[in-house]
Amino acid sequence: MAEEASAPRLAGAEASAALAALHAEAFPPAERWGADALRLLLEMPGAFALLVPGEGFVLARVAADEAEILTLAVAPAARRRGVGGRLLAAALARALAGGAATMFLEVSVANEAARALYGAAGFAESGRRRRYYADGSDALVLSRRLCGS
Repeated sequence: MAEEASAPRLAGAEASAALAALHAEAFPPAERWGADALRLLLEMPGAFALLVPGEGFVLARVAADEAEILTLAVAPAARRRGVGGRLLAAALARALAGGAATMFLEVSVANEAARALYGAAGFAESGRRRRYYADGSDALVLSRRLCGS
């Protein structure tokens, strides 16, 4: 029963304050996204958020046959309990159902936990953005096919 309670559920723009609070817990101050920014992103065509209340969320969008994870945030108290993996799996499934064939994302070279999560899910490096983050670290561009080869 506890597993069902922690299953990701769809969250719309009305949840932007709750999403912003989770994002603030999960990221350093220079990387936090506010409620207004999250609301605007959720109002874009093809955008969706999946939420495990109080634990984490993923924000992604689908455009044509490509999808992109914009952010994945897990509260520190919920880490290492599979929340990130459930959110990622749910986002991949929703993107595939929305017609995407490939999922993309960016992750800091310094974020070893996230890199391990994405690597375990089959993502591979497809590019690099130099000095992308506020701390000056590079972003790895990762991608993964959602179906076929």
